[in-house]
Amino acid sequence: MTPGRRLLRVASLGAALVAWQLLTSLDVELWLRFGQFPTVAEVAAKLAERASTGPYWQDLLSSLGRIVSGFALAAVLGVAVGTAIARSRVAADVLGPVLEVLRPIPAIALVPVAILLFPSNEQGIVFITCTAAFFPVLVSTRHAVAALSPVWEEAVLTMGGGRGRILLSVVLPGALPGIFGGLSVGIGVGWICVISAEMISGEYGVGYRTWQDYTVVDYPGVFVGMATIGALGWLTSTAVERLGRRLTHWLPTRTERPSAGPPAGHSRQPADAQRPASPAGV
Repeated sequence: MTPGRRLLRVASLGAALVAWQLLTSLDVELWLRFGQFPTVAEVAAKLAERASTGPYWQDLLSSLGRIVSGFALAAVLGVAVGTAIARSRVAADVLGPVLEVLRPIPAIALVPVAILLFPSNEQGIVFITCTAAFFPVLVSTRHAVAALSPVWEEAVLTMGGGRGRILLSVVLPGALPGIFGGLSVGIGVGWICVISAEMISGEYGVGYRTWQDYTVVDYPGVFVGMATIGALGWLTSTAVERLGRRLTHWLPTRTERPSAGPPAGHSRQPADAQRPASPAGV
């Protein structure tokens, strides 16, 4: 990213904070009641106060541990099940109908099930988080694997490769861009559900603390919780996206993509030269 783009992003965030400070400090009442909101200065003071105490960091680490555990399980299960459904008719017939019935159910609606099913709230929250992130990963993986061209698979078979070689050299590398698209969506949905589950049945965590602040009408504390959730979500989603770019470095970047047509005075490349590169160098 260029320095100019970084500066623009920082300026955008700064402008939003300035607008928030002005609207709340001036008690603007234009249908939306900004006068009821704490100012940026009040939230910053509350954040500094909370950050100097142990419970704030305990809540932060609890929420982070839950999202990492649930998301890691969802990533492994989603990729495995999505690949199986896309490549096996038996798996599609056996697992597909059950998963399609379960997919529209909001993960947060499974809180009563988690309370009955698991012996501790911690395990139940991880289960809800995993369920929330699982389906975006499953769907994206299924579509990415199903959309792969059979040309590279046939090339591996021609060279004597088996199913394991096809899976590791063609299917998974070729589907990685789509898989990481699902992972990016899944991490965001997972955060929504882990915070909601903490508000309902948690004992620690950012969501639990934010709800407690709301019940005692500590609105600066509520906004501290919201800011903490936003920062954690941004950091984790950025980590997923950067990992995806690192693992799919063989993809052409925007600057490497060919232009709409050849330069004047040059003939078109032959068909063989225009074929895309194999995801694993097959």
